[in-house]
Amino acid sequence: MGARVVRMFRNFNLENRIEREISKEKPRSAPRHQLTQPTSTGQNDANTFSAEVSGSVHQKNDPLLLNLKSVFVESKDKAAGPVKSRKDLSADGGAKTRPIKFTLPNDSQGLANVQNIPHGKLTITEALKALGSHQNQPQTWTSQKISEEYSLNLKETNSLLEFFVPFQIQIIPPQTAKVKQLKGS
Repeated sequence: MGARVVRMFRNFNLENRIEREISKEKPRSAPRHQLTQPTSTGQNDANTFSAEVSGSVHQKNDPLLLNLKSVFVESKDKAAGPVKSRKDLSADGGAKTRPIKFTLPNDSQGLANVQNIPHGKLTITEALKALGSHQNQPQTWTSQKISEEYSLNLKETNSLLEFFVPFQIQIIPPQTAKVKQLKGS
């Protein structure tokens, strides 16, 4: 009911309102800033200025050249060694990676050929295995052992065990000995 009333007021005198909006004058644009020089002479001055600048840039300046020759820069890096690319680091294993401890046989992670994992990181399957083993055997799989096994920080391992818990499935037996079954109709 409300939509019908609103539609009536919206369409009331529509042609007159449209005509009024169309007949309004369009707003004028703001006036342009006046130039300090007339355009005819200003154009020539700009061209000569750019020609002078480009000429001075390409011109040889002897005092500046002498100053440049007197400057000597010496750079030393104490830890300088051959720079290794990512391919080189992944080929020799690097000091910051470790091999995968546990994977699923059918590769359900969706990851393609991950051979090494950086220290402080876990794959999903490794995280689930670590959480599940800690949940099943908390005396043997302590946070210290998990952090050593997977090269993790102890503080992060404690946070992982505290805040991320794998699903617990509990099967509750029926209270009565006789189990009720639904009969097909």
